[in-house]
Amino acid sequence: MSEIKLPEGAPEEVVTQAVVRLVDLLAFGFSGSLALITLDNGYDHNRPNTFGPKSLISLSEAIAQAEASNADAIAITGKPFIFAAGADLSAIGYLQTEEQSLAIGKLGHDTFRKLGEMNKPTFAFINGLALGGGLEVGLQCTYRTLAKTAFTGLPEVFLGLVPGWGGATLLPKLIGPVNAVQVIIVNALNNNTMLKAKQALDLGMVDAVYEPADFLEKSVQFAADILSGKKKIDRVDHSEDLAAWENAIAMGHVATAKKFGGAPYPPAIAALELISDARTNSRSEGFDAEDRKLAELTMSDPTRASLYSFNLIQKKRKKVEGAPKPALAKKVTKVGVVGAGLMASQLALIMLKNLKVPVVITDLDQERIDKGLSYIRADLEKQVEKRRMTPETAARLSTLVSGSLDKSGFRDANFVIEAIFEELSLKKELFKDLENIVTPECILATNTSSLSVTNMSADLKNPERVLGFHFFNPVAVMPLLEIARTQSTNDETMATAVAIGKELKKTMVIVKDSPAFVVNRLLTRFMGEITDAIDEGTPAKIADAAMLPLGLPMSSLELLGLVGPGVALHVAETLHQELGERYRISPTMQNFVASGVKSFYIKDENGNKSVNPAAAALLVQGDKPSTEEEVRLRALRALAQEARMMLDEGVVSTPQEIDICMLMGSGWPMNLGGILPYLDREGISEEVTGQRFHAPGVASIPL
Repeated sequence: MSEIKLPEGAPEEVVTQAVVRLVDLLAFGFSGSLALITLDNGYDHNRPNTFGPKSLISLSEAIAQAEASNADAIAITGKPFIFAAGADLSAIGYLQTEEQSLAIGKLGHDTFRKLGEMNKPTFAFINGLALGGGLEVGLQCTYRTLAKTAFTGLPEVFLGLVPGWGGATLLPKLIGPVNAVQVIIVNALNNNTMLKAKQALDLGMVDAVYEPADFLEKSVQFAADILSGKKKIDRVDHSEDLAAWENAIAMGHVATAKKFGGAPYPPAIAALELISDARTNSRSEGFDAEDRKLAELTMSDPTRASLYSFNLIQKKRKKVEGAPKPALAKKVTKVGVVGAGLMASQLALIMLKNLKVPVVITDLDQERIDKGLSYIRADLEKQVEKRRMTPETAARLSTLVSGSLDKSGFRDANFVIEAIFEELSLKKELFKDLENIVTPECILATNTSSLSVTNMSADLKNPERVLGFHFFNPVAVMPLLEIARTQSTNDETMATAVAIGKELKKTMVIVKDSPAFVVNRLLTRFMGEITDAIDEGTPAKIADAAMLPLGLPMSSLELLGLVGPGVALHVAETLHQELGERYRISPTMQNFVASGVKSFYIKDENGNKSVNPAAAALLVQGDKPSTEEEVRLRALRALAQEARMMLDEGVVSTPQEIDICMLMGSGWPMNLGGILPYLDREGISEEVTGQRFHAPGVASIPL
């Protein structure tokens, strides 16, 4: 099998070797042997096995060696804790022709299908994480076992691809079309939801689940029982129920439309076509179709942008740009949280669950404190009910959290974060009070979304230990954490903050202390263009639909309802004061806040959306309406202008950091690449700023 040469500049493949050994099955009740192939890339479990061209060739040679042996069956397993995480995606962005992509797709199919087309039974002993191609190699086998602690799934549609090594063809026939659409489309679009072992077993994706401690021994016993006839697995033929296939495809289209606001999403459409055709396609026909679809997608800009997003997210999870040396971080043994409202309670909860140190919350009265403590303890009880936490752990954590009207409880804290009302004078006064209580080394953090951290700390004796620590709501779900550094903040404070962020499992971006940091500054700018268009006379329905073709998770006015008009107006007023007239104050938003209107839309008990009559009555509209396209271009041009200003001001150091903020902080689609690759591709970057944000070829087809 000839080696596929990747284009110059592509990263060197970390090769996953496939090693064969014979296992005597006599002790397992069968007089014969098993050829066991083990996948191992030579790294510890932090680097999972992946399949690049060289890895596929190694596996192909191992399968040939196993087939030529006298073994009665062949099995494949992974190194400890890891089966395989699928294709090595690092080089896809460097492919320059569709033929290169076709060759890699065909190499994977030709390798994996050997396991399903030989005259010996084949087994996949899935001993750990199995995603994408890692699951697909298992699907090609006759039988599958799975470790109880393993997760599995097909994330390709999430990444802008399709299951291209057998998944779209084999899975619908194995578990039925409805379940296959759930795994391939719905789960993938739901932030790449993976299956637990029991779910995979219930769906019929695997034939047995075993505890990890003796997983390999139990799996070999399973194989021996199959070979001896003691155990038999029955398969269901799903191909005859045409109605089920039609319903499944319709379900997939509905889920896609909901995710992308009705905007077309080619990877999901392609995957649904493959699933639909799987009912009647032969294996060869299905695999050929997968190769073609995958090649078409890998040579498209949206998929390049999705892969750019994926690689960027992986990189930023591991390394925080501009972070001081980790050795400078101070150990945190106690946390204080000022405030007991919803946001503050969420902050206290995430600190408690991840840092596992005493957490003290304070507020203006005991009723608010009790409400905050009840929220925290109710969540701990819920974790126990869902078996995500032992009763003993929940009880221990519950004893670590306390509340007090007296801030003296912070006296021995190492880290105190405030989440009180967004009023600068209140925060300045609070920090002054705290400085007289805590030690000079205790870090003081603010969760402000728009106010100046520098101004908050201007009158303090030790401003070097103050920073912004901005979470997004809901705190437990949203992965981004913006860490704002003032000119006074020292390296020890920053290193400690980054260390805490890692414990909290957040993706962090260090930003210069500036109005609204990154996410809220950009969101406020583009939402301001939408509300300005409405104020000028554009029908709200037209203005609100302007950004939907981008596939955003929700429309602008739906986002307004989530954020709240009061918060949105406050941030806009702050930015208007700090950055000038391009952040205009909407009279409509002022009316909403003055009248207590919380959202533009209301939903009935069935979740159907309609315009809130109270909101519609408060619209202030002129006589200069715009078209949907005009509003969209206006908003995109504003984003390009603002992003360039932020880079010029040094709010962040690279365009990649703006992209990661929009991906992780506001849920902008992977296939946009955050935002800046999209603005580059559409020509808006150069039109507005005279230059691209990224070099040609980044998150797009190389020029």
